[in-house]
Amino acid sequence: MSTYRINNSYAKALFMLATDTGHLDHVAEDMKLIESVMADNRELAVVLGNPVIRADKKDAIVQNLFGPHVCEDTKAFLSFLVRKNRSVNLQGISKHFIELYRDAKGIVLSDLVTHQPIDDNARAMVTRMVEEYTGKKVELHDHTDPKMLGSFKLEFDNKMYDARIRTKIRKLRIAFAKNEYESKL
Repeated sequence: MSTYRINNSYAKALFMLATDTGHLDHVAEDMKLIESVMADNRELAVVLGNPVIRADKKDAIVQNLFGPHVCEDTKAFLSFLVRKNRSVNLQGISKHFIELYRDAKGIVLSDLVTHQPIDDNARAMVTRMVEEYTGKKVELHDHTDPKMLGSFKLEFDNKMYDARIRTKIRKLRIAFAKNEYESKL
């Protein structure tokens, strides 16, 4: 079975469990925490993926690391994953769960890249504009890129608005390469 299908199947199972128990929002926060920790800690991913380390050791590691910070549903699910030798898929499962949660709640993830940090007013304006365009709630992630020489780049819902100077210059080069202004004699 492919990794995508495994991640998707387990994420759907956890989503259904969390929905049935009424802890969907809490489990979603837990999955965001787990995904963040797994993304930032490569050693943990290596340990959980190592077939030489026994399942009880992996379970102890996972429970000690996440146990005090997650709800009972998430703890039980983490133990289940370790018992089924799927702890290597923990990051992928958490990513899929977060996607399912956003779809169910009508939330669109939006990524804003600017040269300098933006203030709360600009953040609110961008959020409002994306909400009006998509008709969904917006989860805005903004960060800076010092290599960007001006303006911004906004991505959401598989769309991108690119207002970078680099992009504008590239479009001008293409337009001038066509050379529509010379006679075709």
